[in-house]
Amino acid sequence: MGIPLKDKCKKYFSELLTVSRAPAKIDETNIYQEANLDAQKLMYTLLEETVLPDSGVKNIENFKAFYDAVVRGGKSGLILAEHYTNLDLPAIFYLLNKDGGDWGKDLTNHIVAIAGLKLNEENPLVRAWAEGFTRVVIYPGSSLRKSLAELHTEAEKAEETKRARRINLGAMRVMDDCKKRGQAILVFPSGTRYRPGHPETKRGLKEIDSYVRMFDVMLLVSINGNCLRINPDDPNNMVMDIVEHDTITITASPVIDCADFRKNVLAEMPEADGDRHQKVIDRIMAILDEQHDAVEKTRI
Repeated sequence: MGIPLKDKCKKYFSELLTVSRAPAKIDETNIYQEANLDAQKLMYTLLEETVLPDSGVKNIENFKAFYDAVVRGGKSGLILAEHYTNLDLPAIFYLLNKDGGDWGKDLTNHIVAIAGLKLNEENPLVRAWAEGFTRVVIYPGSSLRKSLAELHTEAEKAEETKRARRINLGAMRVMDDCKKRGQAILVFPSGTRYRPGHPETKRGLKEIDSYVRMFDVMLLVSINGNCLRINPDDPNNMVMDIVEHDTITITASPVIDCADFRKNVLAEMPEADGDRHQKVIDRIMAILDEQHDAVEKTRI
């Protein structure tokens, strides 16, 4: 049995808070946040202490093909990754740096993650934890619904709804700028960490189809093993997650043409057969599941 993150990382938290510079309140002026390399270095130190030596990137040639297409070839690129823990993004970066050599490091320097605003606003430690990696902050619909339920007046609710709209419209503009700079966008399509026993947390959000339509190519990334697990006794407190030693395997699909993928998925369904946006993301999640399960069989 591992130990809670707040205990395992006590020696790092004071340093993270010292180097933290990310804003505690998000608005349309601070949506794009460059990686804090001091925080990133501390995250890599934690991974070195917890990730087992046989961890690595499987099918690394698919990451290289994505790098060649996006960073060197000028195509706009989207990465859709499974989401189990708050170490998923750091682990992808850490293992690509370790296994990919110079091009792997350059690829991670060109990845921008989409992050919900609660990572900035909920807890100073969570904010410091997240800021080691470049991100674009959005206001997810689930977070807005929670905020509105906690507000008392219609005026407050209207203002918060406007704030969410301003942030999300700004995020779309920022993502377009990222594409023009040759940066790849990484999204966790479930929008939340998967919680065992709660299959709804692994269902892809239909809004992800709008991302697929925005990009030329995409890469689907599965994650097997994790060193940070949701604490069943305190599942909503990120600093109470349990730290474990584990083998982490990052696996990528071949590079997928986004337009062709959507065309093929939609061609298989009648025009009036359900939510076409959801069908696209359901197929993506099915591929991720198949990819994950194939690797998991080799770990047993």
